[in-house]
Amino acid sequence: MKKLLKTVRTEKTARFYRRFVIALLALVLLTGWGCRSVNRDCLTQTSTIDALLAGVYDGEMSCQKLLGYGDFGIGTFNHLDGEMVVLDGTVYQIKIDGRVYRPAKELKTPFASVCFFESEQEVSVAAGLDYKNLKELVDEILPNQNLFVAVRLDGKFKRMKVRSVPSQSKPYKPLAEVVKKQQVFELEEVSGTVVGFRSPPFVKGINVPGYHFHFLDNERRAGGHILDLETLSGTCQLDVLNTFTLVLPSENVSLAEVDLSKDRSRALEKVER
Repeated sequence: MKKLLKTVRTEKTARFYRRFVIALLALVLLTGWGCRSVNRDCLTQTSTIDALLAGVYDGEMSCQKLLGYGDFGIGTFNHLDGEMVVLDGTVYQIKIDGRVYRPAKELKTPFASVCFFESEQEVSVAAGLDYKNLKELVDEILPNQNLFVAVRLDGKFKRMKVRSVPSQSKPYKPLAEVVKKQQVFELEEVSGTVVGFRSPPFVKGINVPGYHFHFLDNERRAGGHILDLETLSGTCQLDVLNTFTLVLPSENVSLAEVDLSKDRSRALEKVER
């Protein structure tokens, strides 16, 4: 009798586990849980460049959440409080004083672009390359303009011209007005990393078509949005990205009110230069 009871209990236990496994598999199929993997060839962006140009400086995505989408990238912070560099999984903030800070993980961003950087092409960089030459070098290596390219240049620079912008308060002015009060820093004989992207022409209004670079020095003391540069030596690594994810803020009142049908190409050109 004891042997029979033991057999019945064993069968009940087996049925329970079979049902549990079936239910778990159903959950996986319905939700995709357990099947998701990080796309290493994806550029993830929060909000749009035209929204930033229009003065939408409040974001919903925190720095901590942003790192879930990538370990490499650029952007800015709430209230337009400085330039963002994401390098090797760490977020850096270069404020109007030109200094580098480590922002709180809760600090949010109104605009940023990140990816998980994995070098696919690598080339040595000679002395004497300026911003224009660097773009030409990347275009020569990767002529397909219809894909995103993450660009990382580690090197020594004869000069590095960068800027940062002041934190804003409401009512926010358009970005083209804000950059009139930008601070420009001329760094000489500096070592560090150029971080940025080449974006396709068709992202007009969404991101910056063409090149957008930020800089961070090796000592983590200086950096900013790059206006010009001149190399001494370095290594340029490139990562081609064929997937794009746009995350729009759903609760941002400013985004709901701004007219994004306008062509802001001229404003963007002023801001980038």
